Amino acid sequence: MISLRNECGYSLAPLPKGFLVTIKLPCATEHRASTIVIRACRFGTPAILLMLLVWQWYPASAQQPDSVPVSPTSLTVEQVVHNLVQMNLQRVQALHAYQGARTYRIEYKGFPGDRSAEMAVKVKCLSPGKREFVIQSTSGSKLIIDRVLKKLLEAEEEQLDPEIQRRSALNEDNYRFTLIGFENTRAGSRYMLSVEPIRKDKFLYRGRIWVDAGDFAVVRVEAEPAKNPSLWIKQTDIVQVYAKVNDFWLPAYNHSATAVRLGGHADLTIDYKTYEITNASQVSGLPTSRSTLHAETASRVQPVVHIAQTKAP
Repeated sequence: MISLRNECGYSLAPLPKGFLVTIKLPCATEHRASTIVIRACRFGTPAILLMLLVWQWYPASAQQPDSVPVSPTSLTVEQVVHNLVQMNLQRVQALHAYQGARTYRIEYKGFPGDRSAEMAVKVKCLSPGKREFVIQSTSGSKLIIDRVLKKLLEAEEEQLDPEIQRRSALNEDNYRFTLIGFENTRAGSRYMLSVEPIRKDKFLYRGRIWVDAGDFAVVRVEAEPAKNPSLWIKQTDIVQVYAKVNDFWLPAYNHSATAVRLGGHADLTIDYKTYEITNASQVSGLPTSRSTLHAETASRVQPVVHIAQTKAP
């Protein structure tokens, strides 16, 4: 039997000899993500790799419709980021409890053979920082269900740690932001921003985000990990979209596609549905004007703009 280690400190059941699994798992209380890496201490011959990468962000937003030609922006990048951070905080403080359903699906194609699995889950999210999961059904590979999908649920609860939340929050402490466009879509106007992590951190990502111009909520993310979680991984692409439920933006769909160096390919999708807000207060508005920042606020977010205009180290 091969012993396993876990970078987040979880106690995990052993895998078959030569099996390696790397999972990118999010924290669901703000825009953030974290990584669990499960490695066998030694590999048999041949080595086997299954990489599954999943990101989630909360609060969330809706899938991007087809866009019409770009219009000029009315706010600067400092103002958009400030408003986004402030409104995320307001939504987190106002959303006390909700519930919904998720369907997890995994498709792996490659050596030593194709595998797939599916799991339906009922979720209750309680504030502050509590998640309750009820597995309603499973099908497919028992190995993937027990060693991957169920571990995703366990890990999501662990990601509520305040230190992990601080390190992975979508704000100027962790990212450089650049305003790259403004879109008018059928679902509303959106700011397009590129995000670059300030440091190489397994909890961060690089890519693009779309921010709703009215609610200042992230509605779409297209990204890759800031730090490759494994030498076995060639490329990982993540798409996360969100839907508005009452006053809140919650995850709607997640797709992670991972190419591994042994020639395999893993796809993980999460569909979120049947949301019900069970306890919430009114979402407060922005503490400052959406077009003008106070001097002290501008000075606080200004370093984001300076850094965004320089080349990342």
